[in-house]
Amino acid sequence: MHLEQLKYIVEVAKTHSISNAAHNLHVSQSTISKAITSLEQELAIQLFTRSRLGALPTAESKNIIKKAYEIIVRLEEIHEEAHEYTSLMSGELNISASPSLFMPILLKALASFKNDYPNCRIVMTEKKSLNIIEDVIQGKIDIGLAMLDEVNSKENKELIFESLLEGKIMVCVSKHSPLAFSDHIYPEELINETAVMHDGEIWRESISAYMDKYGPMNILFTSNNSEVIKKAVSEGLAISFLMDIALKDDHYVKSGEIVAIPLINLESSHRSFGWLRSKKKHFSFAAKEFLKYIKLHSSKAE
Repeated sequence: MHLEQLKYIVEVAKTHSISNAAHNLHVSQSTISKAITSLEQELAIQLFTRSRLGALPTAESKNIIKKAYEIIVRLEEIHEEAHEYTSLMSGELNISASPSLFMPILLKALASFKNDYPNCRIVMTEKKSLNIIEDVIQGKIDIGLAMLDEVNSKENKELIFESLLEGKIMVCVSKHSPLAFSDHIYPEELINETAVMHDGEIWRESISAYMDKYGPMNILFTSNNSEVIKKAVSEGLAISFLMDIALKDDHYVKSGEIVAIPLINLESSHRSFGWLRSKKKHFSFAAKEFLKYIKLHSSKAE
């Protein structure tokens, strides 16, 4: 018994035709006929009956053909896995992450992944969560790392996503600010403060709407560059609002140049962050492997 014989009888069973099976497998009809005859002699049973409906499996052969099909599927899986592993060793992985939100975790995951798979090329871009979601939907990237509060699961049923971390909005002030000595801050304490804001993320809009209840905020500037924002805060030019997960292991916070303080009475102060991908885009072996590293380092950060 040979694998080619199993492939032939499975294809004949699918097409009900020796000629069609030969065409699909790029062999001659006589090759398939001889292989079937040889296998029938070896097994001592008739595999197919010929009728006006074509070549149909006999009652005795149906279970044998089913097992042959299972063997062929497993063989294809072996080839696919070997191919994907080869691609992982020299392929490309496209990732996009929200500005700064995943950086502490992402950098550690990238370092570990590249250490294990040094030949896999990684292309990473920083974008706003809404742009990341759109890129995932359009199949431009393999994995998006974004704020999941912006995912509309009813409208985007082709998305697969999973929360990895819960982030909390913090007020960030300079160590020289009188607010730096507070355990928590009420919004009315910020009425006269100048602020720098992250550009475009939905939680910024919720903060602005919340603060407007107490009076319009004096916005110095908005930016999607977290380093610029933190630099302005550390130098006492303004306060800002950042997620606590973006501040873990941050050098400004560690050195005491920036003090992060909880904001009291802010509705929905917690935000969900995680990964997402499209059901329509092939989820490569490299993407599956990289996701393991992201999950591992996210669990360590909790």
